[in-house]
Amino acid sequence: MKITVPFSILDLAPIPEGSNASDALRNSLGLAQHAERWGYNRYWLAEHHNFIGIASAATSVCIAYVAAGTQTIRLGAGGIMLPNHSPLVIAEQFGTLEALHPGRIDLALGRAPGTDRETVRALRRHPEDSDAFPQDVLELQAYFAAPQEGQRVQAVPGTGLEVPLWILGSSLFGARLASELGLPYAFASHFASASLIPALQIYRNGFRASKQLERSYAMAGVNVVVADTDAEARRLFTSVQQQFTGILRGVRRRIQPPIEDIDSFWTPEERVRASEMLRYAFVGSPETVRSGLSGFLKATGVDEVIVTTMLHDHGARIRSYELLAEIAGSL
Repeated sequence: MKITVPFSILDLAPIPEGSNASDALRNSLGLAQHAERWGYNRYWLAEHHNFIGIASAATSVCIAYVAAGTQTIRLGAGGIMLPNHSPLVIAEQFGTLEALHPGRIDLALGRAPGTDRETVRALRRHPEDSDAFPQDVLELQAYFAAPQEGQRVQAVPGTGLEVPLWILGSSLFGARLASELGLPYAFASHFASASLIPALQIYRNGFRASKQLERSYAMAGVNVVVADTDAEARRLFTSVQQQFTGILRGVRRRIQPPIEDIDSFWTPEERVRASEMLRYAFVGSPETVRSGLSGFLKATGVDEVIVTTMLHDHGARIRSYELLAEIAGSL
């Protein structure tokens, strides 16, 4: 089937309760292979550290694994948290990926560490490293460009490969940077809902054309769970609601099985806070989700949607993306 509105997948290689990282990574490959057949535009994996329910910490390695098992779908990082790394090392990693899988690799860059302060220190980085994010992006961009006369440090592979860069954002900072650099912009509205509309306005209004991109291009993240009925989708979604409640409590667990009564799990205050983070979650039968996504596209005008579906049951997750592909084809 052909998806006419670009829909993509954001995968964190979730580890369900009772499973392990090996199973999670094999599930990611299987999902990417399905996504390729179903017409999804791109498949991104995200860098997170010290989360026992997420197996995508070594993001470039995960991308290489998925790329080797697929043929055509674009693959990339959504994203690499650049303050955690040397720009040269990232240029070499993604230059290698591009050399192995030419024309299929994206590199989206985030300013946050993707973890807590203790883990930042374990990564041998410093919280203030994020202040240098704009300069690091420019340095990385230069490594992918054609070599300059007298350039003493090159990324090999990487130099001259022009790997497409994206800027990620969950606040207004990334929107401004993406607009100034003329790069595509992906907003993390799957958990940071409040700033989506103002961030899109800043990005579009301030966009400057660049060698990579002539006009603005914005993508937004959403949570989606599609099942045969509204009731079943809502039940499956309780795994996501438990996960977000755990974030509020500072508790990290593997993806929990769904429960029948989410109100018995969270407090009224947690319900309000988690539900605000999950404002852009579309949960229900195909018709319910189609209606919700149609309204979202009209309200935001985004050029592409990237979807995350963190379910305990991998079969239900596969089925949700299959149904979503059918919905997307009609939008």
